[in-house]
Order: sequence, then structure tokens, then C-alpha cells
Amino acid sequence: MPVGERGSMQDELFRVLYVSRNRIEGPLDRLSSEIAGILATSRINNARAGITGALIVNSGFFAQVLEGPRSAVEKVFETIQQDHRHSDVQVLLASPITVRAFPNWAMAFVGRSPHHQHALAWLQTETGFHTGHLIGERLYTIVMEMAYSQEAGDVA
Repeated sequence: MPVGERGSMQDELFRVLYVSRNRIEGPLDRLSSEIAGILATSRINNARAGITGALIVNSGFFAQVLEGPRSAVEKVFETIQQDHRHSDVQVLLASPITVRAFPNWAMAFVGRSPHHQHALAWLQTETGFHTGHLIGERLYTIVMEMAYSQEAGDVA
């Protein structure tokens, strides 16, 4: 049944793109271990809840797209806002959708390559992580392009 024909707004497909400051402290291997745990847990939980999306992490920030039934996306996002590993959570996009951008991934993880890290450098250098300077559509496009590029094997 198309989204528009569903009876409940809570059942419509919904997308959220947020950024937050990464509060995982310590050496790089600790960050890698924490991220591996986040990915393992979120992939299981997201698959159960019908959520798809993509996650980018570096030592300074998280950027994540969540897609799925509105009520499920809101529940996951509330959990993220309470997570001690995040601070300064800022929603850049939040809207109903008719088609998922990440239908094949319970949680894609992108941005590990130097090419991807360079593509994300603008978030810190150009915006200073200030809400007024963050451009949701630009970040969304970068996340989507990185996920599909990585899946195709274009960038390691």
C-alpha cells in the first residue's frame, strides 16, 4: 500500500538526517571498537524495526540518516539523543518520504577512506559545526554518494 494511503501518520516512511559531536574519547582503537559495537547493535535493531540508513563517524562528529516508519525512526532518534557518546545533536532534515535512499542497508557505514574523509572536511572547517551554517541537503547528498560509491567498490 502506498505511504499516502496508510491510515496513520506514525506508519508513513520518514527520514531524519542529524549531526552530533562525537564524545567517544581515547585512542583510535577505542573509537573503532565503539563504532563496531554501535554498528552491530544498530544493524540488528534497525532490521527488526524496519529502519535503514547510513552512518558516518570520525573523531569529531557523527552524521546519520535514518529512514523507516515514522514511529520507529522517532524512537531510535530519541535513544540517540540520550546516548552519552553524542552531544550537540542537530537535526538537519526531517520529512516524510515515499522512497528510501538506503533500502539495502540496516546501517551502512561510510567515510573510512581518505577520499571520504576529505569530502566531509567541510563540516568542521567551513561550518565550525554551527547550526546556522550546516546544510542538510548537501550533507545528505554526500552521505548518499559515499554509501553507493563504497557499495560499488569505487572507494575502499
